[in-house]
Amino acid sequence: MSLHVLEKLAATNPDCEIWFDSSPLIYDGWKREVLTGAPADKRDVWSAQLIRLFDEEAVRSRGQMGFRGVTTNPPLSLQAIQAAPDFWAEEIARLALIMPNAGVEAIYWAVYLDVVRRGAEMIRPVFEASGGRYGFISGQVDPRFVTDGTRMLAQGLELAAIAPNVMVKIPGSKEGYAVIEELTARGIATNNTTSFTVPQYIACMEAVSRGQERATLAGVDLSRWRSVITHMSARLGNVGDLKSQAEARGIALAPEEILHGEMAVLKRAYRLCKERGHPSKMLQCSMRISDAGPGGVASSWHLEKIAGGDFVYTCPPAYIAQLMHAEDRLAAFDPNAIEEEPPREVIAKLMRLPYFRQAYEPDGMCAEEFSQFGAFVATAAEFAGATRKTVDFVARAVEAARRKAA
Repeated sequence: MSLHVLEKLAATNPDCEIWFDSSPLIYDGWKREVLTGAPADKRDVWSAQLIRLFDEEAVRSRGQMGFRGVTTNPPLSLQAIQAAPDFWAEEIARLALIMPNAGVEAIYWAVYLDVVRRGAEMIRPVFEASGGRYGFISGQVDPRFVTDGTRMLAQGLELAAIAPNVMVKIPGSKEGYAVIEELTARGIATNNTTSFTVPQYIACMEAVSRGQERATLAGVDLSRWRSVITHMSARLGNVGDLKSQAEARGIALAPEEILHGEMAVLKRAYRLCKERGHPSKMLQCSMRISDAGPGGVASSWHLEKIAGGDFVYTCPPAYIAQLMHAEDRLAAFDPNAIEEEPPREVIAKLMRLPYFRQAYEPDGMCAEEFSQFGAFVATAAEFAGATRKTVDFVARAVEAARRKAA
């Protein structure tokens, strides 16, 4: 049996987990696209690999899949809707008829909950077969309201009520960590998203610990509860202020130095989590491939530099396909890579930048600054934009349905 590149990564630590970073609703269509574009001599091998990662029949009949969980966010949920626009337009029309007095925003939220519900239903057998350890799907509160704690808590409770295998994604703002504490106290699994920095990860661990203490005192069952803390690697180095601050100071940063910085932040948080014996698990996302082109060496340091660690790696479909096409040019995973330290001279260079100090130092930011951090602002804006596009899709479908019914 030829292992998929992600199966090889998982073999470096028996406790690490590979998750799918998109709605399971799109998996079959995406798989067909990948196999259509596969080299002829690899098509059968790739087909077997992709079936091992996720096969609806195996999930339904045996509660088994190669992925241990699923994450979604607003752009990914929009993709799920765009992959079947006629189906979702009909669903929206149905909702518009049974919710005649509802506004577009209310119908949008009902549609989003339905996307999460359908995904949760698809993989729930994995959750049940594993005793609640695996088979979670993340559903995210509305990213347009990342500092509105009251609204986020209400939406988080709605998401959690869908199914026991829904993990609620909450942003790494000061208000978000208060919501994570409250949801933890109620035994609800959480995924801290829009998070990039060691101070955020410490704040999350502390919020989770406070919530656990409250849950224990109240007799809340935590046997099927989980917490993951997301590190959005490439977003830390590429959508925030790192490059602009370096340019303003006349500091030239090579792509490899930026990657070292992204991994240094994650490794520092990972070690703090392990030293504390904290139950949260670090989740690596926003990975990229560096490709020298045909015949050249390819790499994905976002995987390679932390191989051997006890991480969750959540991988979007496009990235998985890129790994498969580049596999022959990727180096083998070193199970001791997690122990490697980044070059001291690179960290010293990066520490000249306020943005990196904020991300790397445990006291680099206070909680009030989290939602003002460059990568947070940019990512929240992107997610909010995708949400607005979904709302507009809903609005157009509602208008069409109500015109037809008039």
